[in-house]
Amino acid sequence: MNWLVKLSKIDRRVVFLLIGAAAVIPLLKPLWLPVHVTEHVQKVFDFIENIPVEGQAVLLSVDYTPETFPELHPMTLAILRHCFTRNLKVVCMTLQPAGPGIAELALGTVAAEYGRKYGEDYVLLGYRPGISPVILGIGEDIKRVFVTDNYATDLGDIGMMDEIRNYDDIALVVTISGSSIPESWISYAHSRYGQLIASGVTAVMAADFYPYLQTGQFIGMLGGLKGASEYEILVERAGFSRERKTATIGMDSQSVVHLVIIVFIVLGNLAYFASRRTRREEV
Repeated sequence: MNWLVKLSKIDRRVVFLLIGAAAVIPLLKPLWLPVHVTEHVQKVFDFIENIPVEGQAVLLSVDYTPETFPELHPMTLAILRHCFTRNLKVVCMTLQPAGPGIAELALGTVAAEYGRKYGEDYVLLGYRPGISPVILGIGEDIKRVFVTDNYATDLGDIGMMDEIRNYDDIALVVTISGSSIPESWISYAHSRYGQLIASGVTAVMAADFYPYLQTGQFIGMLGGLKGASEYEILVERAGFSRERKTATIGMDSQSVVHLVIIVFIVLGNLAYFASRRTRREEV
């Protein structure tokens, strides 16, 4: 038991070093741990998979900011890959001032992979201030809210937008957010216009949105990095993409770190009881 007592006196910098190694090594050499696909993620995938190609579009609202980028951006990439593979029209917008740059990065990455053309296969509307007026305005006429796109091009000059007027022409809204914005999509787009909504949220926010899944106000939800990894797996299984699965790799790192922490907790408790027993014997 002496080794346990010595373990309790280990330099904390060694612990930090081991945790750092546990986080970094799986990122450099992924373990590809198995990922179980949950029902709520599967429902989002199945819905997009069954959208008719002709006459329907997906509205993707990139409602997150740089601080939640690592957790939420993989969701955006995976959903875009799915939509582009199915030749669905994608209308991208944001309700966050920092969103246009993030949305442009995602669209540029995935459009290049699939050879999709701006104005024909997808469009970036950009940002307009005010959450509820924007969501309600899209229900009446999207061209009144977004007179121009993110690049100051009149929407009337973009061929793809000729067939998209309001929610009647949008099969699904996907909001990816690290805040309470998905609730606004429910309150104004779903409740007022009956628009179907799916969401992608951070892990810490997921519990707040489960009631909307139970009531059917969300058709499905991607929760945190795990939800993103599940969608990546679904897209890959369907043969839609072989690109680097950043969320799945991130889950490898997260899982290994959690395992190391659990081991340290167990060893720490054993070391505590061993040291207490040693003190009693000395007395």
